[in-house]
Amino acid sequence: MSLNEWYDKGLDPDEYIETMQVNKEDLLHIYDNFSLPGDEAFFEEIRSKNLRAIILTEDWCGDAMLNMPIFLKISEVTNMPVKALLRDDNLELMDQYLTNGTARSIPIIIFIDIKGNEVGKWGPRAASIQAYIDEARAQLPPKDASDFEEKQKQMHRFISKSFRDNQDNWSAVYESIKQTLKAI
Repeated sequence: MSLNEWYDKGLDPDEYIETMQVNKEDLLHIYDNFSLPGDEAFFEEIRSKNLRAIILTEDWCGDAMLNMPIFLKISEVTNMPVKALLRDDNLELMDQYLTNGTARSIPIIIFIDIKGNEVGKWGPRAASIQAYIDEARAQLPPKDASDFEEKQKQMHRFISKSFRDNQDNWSAVYESIKQTLKAI
């Protein structure tokens, strides 16, 4: 399938959010509380590119919970149409955007031009967020330790709360997406 066909298959962001059952409240919290900086020159530059975006996402994904609402704010102010596709229902597309060639990490945002050509992609994380995750994982006991699963669950809860409440994370995501868009 072409990227235009994938785009046409996607859900409007509001439709996707309405179907959410795991991270909907936290995604909406970030959306309602994140304010875009006054980057009017950047926003005008992106408007002039006439981009569209496909987001590969899933409701259970904490990274998507953090990144999607920030990207939606950017898309709204730049008049960029967006469609969401569930990763697990669209593995044929997902497998074209593997992280490090192996991982089906999400979200992945695919930017396409008016003809449906890919002109850029972003995801699954801002570099500073990746460093934060790597540091947290380094603190876990070995995978064969009896308390590994418990400690991993605690780490995931802490990270999710940080994604939801730490506005520095929101700013890092915004700046990372901005840099990707400026390079297109």
